[in-house]
Amino acid sequence: MKSNLAWNTGDTVVLRGAGLGHIWWAMPVRLVQDTPQLAALYWCVGTPWKDLPRHPTGREILTAKEVVLQDKIWSRTDVLMLKNPSEAHSIWLMWEAGHKLDCWYVNLETPLQRTLLGFDLMDHELDILISPDRSRWEWKDEAAFDEMVASGLFSAAEAQAIRAEGERVICKLQSNQSPFCDGWDKWSPPTGWDIPTLPPGWDKR
Repeated sequence: MKSNLAWNTGDTVVLRGAGLGHIWWAMPVRLVQDTPQLAALYWCVGTPWKDLPRHPTGREILTAKEVVLQDKIWSRTDVLMLKNPSEAHSIWLMWEAGHKLDCWYVNLETPLQRTLLGFDLMDHELDILISPDRSRWEWKDEAAFDEMVASGLFSAAEAQAIRAEGERVICKLQSNQSPFCDGWDKWSPPTGWDIPTLPPGWDKR
């Protein structure tokens, strides 16, 4: 595990959900690309990670004094995460077994914070689900997002900015802008990449 804030393709780095003084989840991922314009990260079915035992409400997040994570195994799809580090969203390509594209997924979140082990971000709860052929899209988790706004986790202005970020991504989708036009749906991981594990010190801030 490197700790000089610079990595090479194939290196294992730690992606974490972190904010409000806590780490909410942690995933060991493979670095696909790391440039000022794009961080591309990959993880697959069978990856061991740390997560909350259940999804917390907005009020529980705001009032949490201690966060205890459980060992889990990522079980549904292989994921390639594409993110401009300065932008407030990432775009995930999610493949079923056999590398059949299941969906494009827009995760609304904070910009990336580079750490000694990898990258931190804080999820914004509201997401967008896009069909494999990119012909249809829909908002996801709107009720949970509204609950977080009502609880005070996001202000009205922050909620408006989060939704506007999603609308900006939808405009990029509909006009076939990057990364939707870049051929990432044809990407596959190199042979020989095994499943990484979280390194010692993954929970250090």
